[in-house]
Amino acid sequence: MKLRHMRTLHSLSLKQLAQTVGCSESMLSKIETGKVNPTMTMLRKLVDTLGINITFLFSEEDDRETVVHRAGERPLIGIGQSRFGAGIMLERLPPSSRQNLLEANIHIVNPGGSTDGAFSHVGEEMGFVLEGQVVLTVEGTAYELSAGDSFAFRSEKAHEYRNDGDQVARILWVNTPPTF
Repeated sequence: MKLRHMRTLHSLSLKQLAQTVGCSESMLSKIETGKVNPTMTMLRKLVDTLGINITFLFSEEDDRETVVHRAGERPLIGIGQSRFGAGIMLERLPPSSRQNLLEANIHIVNPGGSTDGAFSHVGEEMGFVLEGQVVLTVEGTAYELSAGDSFAFRSEKAHEYRNDGDQVARILWVNTPPTF
């Protein structure tokens, strides 16, 4: 992961960045070395502090000329923990590029997976639940969503989600501008 490199470019010590995002130096070190999957909320704090997006931390820039991205060949980012390993996996749909105006991922949310708190950022987002069930909370209002349900909201509103069920949930999630 490029987190250590970005922290160094911002002339931040491990202690300084850990204090800024509200975690221990030990936890931040484990995140930097890939020993721990950070939660979505922690990733949000890190990228906001460093002025980057989540995808930048995990992938190389793709070839912009590539038109088709085959199933099983798209990058996956593991976030947080659940009893099944990563609580949330993000499957990147379009290529990663600084020129993109939008971003789309499939959020694969394991039972017990969650963002581990609310966060907000610039932009807007929308989604469509492909399978399973999740609870989406926006500005303190919880919405129980099932396959076929969709949503849209301004990203500046505090939002979080979790899977309280016993089956994996999959959500097509689109943001603009790219923030993940």
